[in-house]
Amino acid sequence: MDEDRQEVWNALTTRASQLFGKDASEFEEGTKFADLGIKSVQVSQLTTYLEDELDIEVPFMKFRRCETFGEATDFVCELLDE
Repeated sequence: MDEDRQEVWNALTTRASQLFGKDASEFEEGTKFADLGIKSVQVSQLTTYLEDELDIEVPFMKFRRCETFGEATDFVCELLDE
């Protein structure tokens, strides 16, 4: 995992652990947001946190289409590369 991807992964799992009451180590690439019962407000809290931590714009509707933590991490990494 490269440095950017690790940073995105850490930010995502840190905030998700707060939102879902799980340890960050419980999340894997294939962990599905739907399995956690994610709500729109939680998606919004995740994207806002990522924006603040990584200093980028994360489009809510596009982020919401990501089904797994791995997809979400890749999506945010693509935004960092733009």
